[in-house]
Amino acid sequence: MIPLTDLQPNRYTSFPYMTIFIILLNMFVLIGQFLLVEFNMETYVRSIFLFGSVPTFVIDQVAGGALATLTSTFMHGGILHLAGNMLALWAFAQRVEDACGPWRFLAFYLTCGVVADIISTMSRSTENIPGIGASGAVYGIMAAYLILFPGGKIKVLLFWGFGFARIPFRAYWVILLFFLKEIPIALDVLLINVESSVAHWAHLGGFFAGTLIFLFLRPDAFHRFRNELPL
Repeated sequence: MIPLTDLQPNRYTSFPYMTIFIILLNMFVLIGQFLLVEFNMETYVRSIFLFGSVPTFVIDQVAGGALATLTSTFMHGGILHLAGNMLALWAFAQRVEDACGPWRFLAFYLTCGVVADIISTMSRSTENIPGIGASGAVYGIMAAYLILFPGGKIKVLLFWGFGFARIPFRAYWVILLFFLKEIPIALDVLLINVESSVAHWAHLGGFFAGTLIFLFLRPDAFHRFRNELPL
């Protein structure tokens, strides 16, 4: 199941400027990573350890240190990694940005990314493997969408066998599926040291950071939510 787009119109603005800016920024960073690989592989690896979030580096405040919790959010391991995160961001961020306004939305997005990385760092504090990707921030956006627009409709791409279809689903089904599937794997990683190339605790950390959405809403949107009016 791949989220594609939101099917409801925005209330305040018709164009999600900040969402598109974040998507383009992530794309340009990945292009830069590819160019660096072609130029010098050793320099590329060094940049991943400098700007990616390495738990032991963050804790010891070396290399990028705490700044890496932010820079790592804009780095990805390849085209598929980027595409999955950016499709989900596009699907859920448009109306969340509309409810916040572009600059409050950017602050919220970065907050979710930083909190997600802090939780991930705590869960693997002895590791020296760089963590990269926007998925923690994206899970925060999904949580905010679930809070604000639980009955919204999201068009998703479903695969079966050699076929696929684009089908609208209620947002809560899509988001809860993504959230609940993380829990057992994250517990295995934490309790019995199961190895995983996916930062499941970053996903959960970002999701819980999404509950902070009320600190970033437009005053009118907060008023409407508080009074149970449609957003």
